[in-house]
Amino acid sequence: MPNLVIAETVNTTLGNLIAVTLSFVILMALLKKFAWGAVQDILQKREDKIANDLDSAEQSRNKAAELEKERETQLASSRSDAADIIKNAKESGELSRQNIIKDTKEEVSRLKDRAQAEIKDERDNALTSVKDDVATLSLQIAEKILSKELSQDAHQDLINDYMDKLGNTKHEA
Repeated sequence: MPNLVIAETVNTTLGNLIAVTLSFVILMALLKKFAWGAVQDILQKREDKIANDLDSAEQSRNKAAELEKERETQLASSRSDAADIIKNAKESGELSRQNIIKDTKEEVSRLKDRAQAEIKDERDNALTSVKDDVATLSLQIAEKILSKELSQDAHQDLINDYMDKLGNTKHEA
């Protein structure tokens, strides 16, 4: 009897194995017919979405890198422009300062020359006036001396008379 149990067990196991295999094959056929296309479409869409997301991320990263380079270039250009503006402003300021100093020195020189010329003219005029006054007084004294003999009183009167004329001549000038 022990042989019979073993044969029955082998038969039952073999039958179960066949039944399970047949059920599995039917299940696979049904899955292939009804669900495999939908599952494969979902998996394909998921794969496409992941690929697109990776491509988009790569494009965004590249675009960000380009924008960063562009901003760095613009920043460098802006710094260079600012440095040029500052340099030009300094040069312009220095040139203006030099021109102002030059103009001021020229104006001071002109004023000094004009003042010296005016002083010389006034001195020459004063000397000419004094020479004319001395010459006139000398001539008048000589005429009076020649025309009169001088006594002490006459001499004193002559001096006083000429002093009065000299004072009046200065007030008129």
